[in-house]
Amino acid sequence: MEEQVVVLAAVTVLAVLQQAYFSLQVIYARRKFSVSPPVVTGPPAFERIFRAQANCSEYFPIFIAVLWTSGVFFSQGLSSVCGLLYLYGRFHYFHGYSEAAQQRLAPLYFSARVLWVLIGFSVLGVFLSFCRVYLQVDLLTELGSALGLD
Repeated sequence: MEEQVVVLAAVTVLAVLQQAYFSLQVIYARRKFSVSPPVVTGPPAFERIFRAQANCSEYFPIFIAVLWTSGVFFSQGLSSVCGLLYLYGRFHYFHGYSEAAQQRLAPLYFSARVLWVLIGFSVLGVFLSFCRVYLQVDLLTELGSALGLD
């Protein structure tokens, strides 16, 4: 079983470490700008770091859910590559937002597109598995036969 999901697990651990890194950046910014919890307002530089971390945290459960659904039901390899691309985009989003609000946009759009690809893979994978398990129809085999690829 482990070999079937080891790459997904590795991307998940990397994603958790990234979230921890973002949280640490908020802690450092709190110290730097003297913003004590539970206060979430302060200088614009602090607020950008705080919002970047909060925004990344808000999308984290969605990312993890579709990463694993896509990886289990569609393709571990493709899903893991998409996962790494998403994390790359989120890293640049966080650092761009930390510098200036406008610098968050390109990485935000990039990571959103990757997330939609993972959602699409998830939907397709679950649909194909549903058809195979409950309708006893392997649509990929049927498509291959129809195209003369068997």
